[in-house]
Amino acid sequence: MTSTLIDTNVLLDIVEKRENWLAWSEASVRRLLKEGPIVINPVIYAEASVPYIDEAEFAAIVDTVWLRREDLPWNAAFRAGKAFLQYRKKGGEKGRNLPDFFIGAHAAVKRYRLLTRDALRFRTYFPEIDIVAPDTHP
Repeated sequence: MTSTLIDTNVLLDIVEKRENWLAWSEASVRRLLKEGPIVINPVIYAEASVPYIDEAEFAAIVDTVWLRREDLPWNAAFRAGKAFLQYRKKGGEKGRNLPDFFIGAHAAVKRYRLLTRDALRFRTYFPEIDIVAPDTHP
């Protein structure tokens, strides 16, 4: 059984019914659920909650039978910091994209698959992750 961490962009495709990506995101989740749970962490939860005013309303949307909440492991936070440092040394912007590093590190240390539409940074800084993205899983 393989768990899959769902990136915020894919979660929002489904929650907000984003027309351009809804079919791909829903089909990917359905397929991956057959192989194990779909997981979110507090970083994904925070990013996805931005447009919502009421936490109870958002929690009701996220607390579905197909999503499992999981805390971010401490060793993933450390790994995220090291990957972010590499990114900064290569000229990456200081204040941008730190959440992606937490998400990638969580998938890496737990050996989870990652479902995302934005695979480039994850492939660069977490090459060991099995990534499900539109370019590899159309």
